[in-house]
Order: sequence, then structure tokens, then C-alpha cells
Amino acid sequence: MERCNETLVSTQWADDHKSDSNVQLVEVDVNNRAYESGHIEGAIAWNWSTQLNDQIRRDILDQDQMKELLEQSGITPDTLIVLYGDNNNWFAAFAYWQLKMFGHEKVKLINGGRVKWEKEGRSYTEENFSVEGVNYPLPKEVHPSIRALRPDVVGALKSATAFIDVRSPQEFTGEIIAPPGMTETAQRGGHIPGAVNIPWKTATNDDGTFKSTEELRDIYADKGVTPDKEVITYCRIGERSAHTWFVLHELLGYRNVRNYDGSWTEWGSMVGVPVER
Repeated sequence: MERCNETLVSTQWADDHKSDSNVQLVEVDVNNRAYESGHIEGAIAWNWSTQLNDQIRRDILDQDQMKELLEQSGITPDTLIVLYGDNNNWFAAFAYWQLKMFGHEKVKLINGGRVKWEKEGRSYTEENFSVEGVNYPLPKEVHPSIRALRPDVVGALKSATAFIDVRSPQEFTGEIIAPPGMTETAQRGGHIPGAVNIPWKTATNDDGTFKSTEELRDIYADKGVTPDKEVITYCRIGERSAHTWFVLHELLGYRNVRNYDGSWTEWGSMVGVPVER
């Protein structure tokens, strides 16, 4: 049986509900090329590089910027945002994490994203969908506790915090600094001291869907990452680690999980911080 819970919907559910008035499908990719080649009917596009990151500071959107994005997307607090995207939902998971931090409660991922949709031979369209702008009031509550910043990571080095490096083994050991073709890099290779390497893909099946709860629990427990611990996930620029944050926080119910979106491009370039290889 295909997995669905309060944070996931199946491809079938997305197909059945893509035109519902209270649902907005959003494809989130590193750029819009995948969306432009074909997307789910009714979906709008968010460009991770230009729309989910501040274009001056190296940072995620602030509250006013997120409010503006949602308003331009025709999304209100009552809208169920259903996210999916390329790269096994990396960037969709990053958008999910950022929306939860902002305080938008009604958000889910399509389990398997574009990979699952295409494997099932479901239809795409190249039609761009326009939406009417709306007003989105700033939420009363935000949730910065699911994000780790540099001082949090430095402080956590002296604690029992479990660090999960979700990059490839070659990146973890410092053999390479970034995957081939990736432009964001750092001055040094290696990993944060004490981190365990659990590549993000360990949590997924071949069709892009998440493994069962039992399988996921065993994957992390076998590396000493248990629900009683404080956990910080990181990768290179924060998108793969958002995927693992989703697994731990949303699927397994770990209460104290933070995504360090500065990740290796920040840590590997800072003066005076420790690195292991």
C-alpha cells in the first residue's frame, strides 16, 4: 500500500484533487526547467534559487518576503499547499521546512514527487497557470526552532547532539567537496566532527517514495540517531538535509530536529572551526 499520512499525499490523491478550490499544487525545482518541460495540471512553479532564497543576503526568505510569495501565488492560510519537485523532492522538502518555519500549517508533500508521477505514466501539461493575488496576514506564530544557525552548531559540538551528514560518502570523507557540476562549494572538504554519514537517499525507494516507518526507524537507530536526542541535519546547501529533516521530524516524529541550511558551504569555508576527514 502506498504511504500517506498527515504530511504526505499519494500521486493518486494529487491527481484526484489537483483542481480543488482549496488546494494549490506547487512544483519546487532548483530552477524552472523541469516545470517548463511539463508539470501537473494546475501546478504553479517556485524557483528555489530565485524565489525561496534572499537574492542579496545568503539566507532564506524573511517573513515579509514569504508573505509576498504566498500572496503572489494566490495562497491564503486556508489553502492546502501540495508540494512536489525534481531531485526526489529535495527542493520541495526545503520549501516545506521553510513554510513550517513561517507558520503555514496546511502543507504536504506528494510522496515520490516527479519520479513517482513519471514512473506511473501520469500526464503533464506545458500550460502555465495564472493565479489571482490575495492577502496573506502575517502568522501569529513562527517556528525558528526547526532551523540551526552557525552559533547553534558551534554550541552543539560540546553536547550530545547527533549530527547527520546526508551527503554522499565521497563528500563526507572530503574526497570531493561538491557533486560533479554543482557550483556551490567550500574551501575545505570533510565533515563536522562527530557527524554520522546517512545519505539522504537511504530513506527512499527506487520510485522516490519514502520507505516504511519501520525501515526508516531502523536506518537511523542503527547509527545511534534515536528520538531522545537533539539532532542537526546538514548537507552542502541545505536542501538534501531538509529532506532528511522531513523524514525525522514529520514521518518519524522526532521532536528536536533542526536543519542547518548553511551546511557545508558555510562550515567548510569558515575560519577556525574544526573539520574531520
